[in-house]
Amino acid sequence: MARLRVYELAKQLDMDTKELLHELEELGIEVKSHMSYIDEETVNILLEIYKETLDEEEDVTLTKSKEPTKEKVEAKKPPVHITEEDLKLDKFAEKIKVPQNRIIQDFFMKGEVLRPGQQISVSLAKKIAKMYDVRLTFEEEEGKEEQVKLENPLDELKRQFEILYQDKEKLVPRPPVVTVMGHVDHGKTTLLDYIRKTRVAEKEEGGITQSIGAYQVVVNGKKITFIDTPGHEVFTEMRARGAQATDIVVLVVAADDGVMPQTIEAYNHAKSANVPIIVAINKIDKPNANIELTKQDLVTKLNLIPEEWGGDTIVVPISARNGTNVDTLLEMILLVAEMQDIRCIPEWPVRAVTIETRLDKGYGPVANAIVKDGVLKVGDYVVAGKVYGKVKALIDDKGKRINSAEPSTPVMIVGFEELPDPHSIIYVVESKEKAVETVEKVREIEARELRKKRQIKLEEILKKMQEGEKKELRLILKADTVGSLQALQNAISKLRTNEIDIDIVHAAVGAINTSDVMLASASEAIILGFRVKADSQASKLAESEGVQIKTYTIIYKLLEDLKAALEGMLEPEEVEEKTGTGEIKKVFKIHKYGNVAGVQVYDGYVEKSGFVRIYRNGALVFEGKIESLKHYQQDVSKVSAPQECGIKFQNFDDIKEGDELEFYIIKKVPRKLTALVEDSESSTQE
Repeated sequence: MARLRVYELAKQLDMDTKELLHELEELGIEVKSHMSYIDEETVNILLEIYKETLDEEEDVTLTKSKEPTKEKVEAKKPPVHITEEDLKLDKFAEKIKVPQNRIIQDFFMKGEVLRPGQQISVSLAKKIAKMYDVRLTFEEEEGKEEQVKLENPLDELKRQFEILYQDKEKLVPRPPVVTVMGHVDHGKTTLLDYIRKTRVAEKEEGGITQSIGAYQVVVNGKKITFIDTPGHEVFTEMRARGAQATDIVVLVVAADDGVMPQTIEAYNHAKSANVPIIVAINKIDKPNANIELTKQDLVTKLNLIPEEWGGDTIVVPISARNGTNVDTLLEMILLVAEMQDIRCIPEWPVRAVTIETRLDKGYGPVANAIVKDGVLKVGDYVVAGKVYGKVKALIDDKGKRINSAEPSTPVMIVGFEELPDPHSIIYVVESKEKAVETVEKVREIEARELRKKRQIKLEEILKKMQEGEKKELRLILKADTVGSLQALQNAISKLRTNEIDIDIVHAAVGAINTSDVMLASASEAIILGFRVKADSQASKLAESEGVQIKTYTIIYKLLEDLKAALEGMLEPEEVEEKTGTGEIKKVFKIHKYGNVAGVQVYDGYVEKSGFVRIYRNGALVFEGKIESLKHYQQDVSKVSAPQECGIKFQNFDDIKEGDELEFYIIKKVPRKLTALVEDSESSTQE
């Protein structure tokens, strides 16, 4: 894009020239009038900045009752001014002079149901107006900007539960939700597998048929729900979400290994979630197991003092492999749950905590969740962030269809219109209309927040310019679930440095397809797949396009390979290496050439491409390059001790007999990313 005048850029941005002049002034870009030129680099940056906003921005403009210019009046019909009071279907229809029944019929033909006189959002008003080629402006009164701000309906739903929880008498007990955490290879998965095989409430032939990220067991007639978190502890976000959905954490520590870095990390997540912790000291059947030393480790590294040592932490020595004391651990979980008095709202309202969301081949967008309050039923209308749906089916942890799910029951919810956010709370609402209205308001609030991004400061523009000089590794990420994807993105973001940026061009759930390959080809990106594969067409296309596809099933291997790639992009570190010493025995003065030193090399060697330091009476008099190196009359690249040679120093002739020489070279050593990241983190903390 070449340089443009202000009015030309305004046309491209579909903005009023005066508005653009005002925004350029706020950004600190000096322009005198609409005829002023803006340089090419600034034009490109401004187009990039405004592109996303302009794509998303609504046609409805928020304005302070101002008259349209004559040019616009002549070109288009005058816009219809609406207020908050006009956002009811009957009043809005009257405003835009389209019969309400016609609007309802036209939208019904498109598969959307509207009710006479229903409340509509600004985004829906815009949609209706666009259908009938009507332009809108939304009038605000002076001083009422704050009133226009919409309240997030999800906050209202959240407050509803907070109010109900204040009346403790109406709450009823519910089974505890437990998450097992700990260091890799300390036996979390083995423990969960043992509990699942021996304690699942209803066994079916073939075992568990549906993995929904959680399952329920029965102990002494009481239920316990376990969240089956991933074994790869790099997924800190997934584990953090598990802790937030959790009532009790079981921290597994190996008796032969003690408290390890990831044990501390898991403990910190549980501590920040403010949930009680039970420690299971695993692998007590191993010959080198030391239970007492492990308890001491808990005290010194985590400040968890066992009950038998006078503290308040329940510690149970177990063997997950052969089941020793696992029943005792389960009884302790029930005891802690009883002490915590875990309660819930029994029937209505209903909410559930999302564990995972994914695209299922048979069911489409689904959410694996644990019901926290009320009874979730088939046929309920649900909202999760900006996505809604009608519960078409509930699948339990054994793969069976159920009609309802009580508090603490893990279920897979089928029926969402789109893939919900894995961080979302799922709320049940009374009708489809309420669900649609809720998500529309949430989306509208997000759209307004997006428009605020237009208020960009000059520092951010300068930062974008400077970032053009940084090295960049572009990636396309594909994973099996949304949770895996987000956790992977968080892990990768920690590898960014001041020298190298990681640009995740695209991240999505599902197999690697031809669209991903074409995007990678266009953006010069590498495709990384986690627990997904590339389909046959994508593999062939990648080969012809020269696109690299790498797939992984272990997160650590992915991150290790990524680190190696980043280290290859780092500028190598220059390290000085001493190669030898010598002494000037004689100085030869050559006409039109300068002084040449006759040198005795005492040890090591001297290289023509190397460097030299000259010392006289112990003081440094010169440091620099070697211009020429000769052995007798021959130009050579290297002379080793104890040989003699002739050396001409670059831009230095003030040499004397007896000067001492120190020879060295500069080696480029590959840098490690780990050290670089640690330096960056330490400087940030300072």
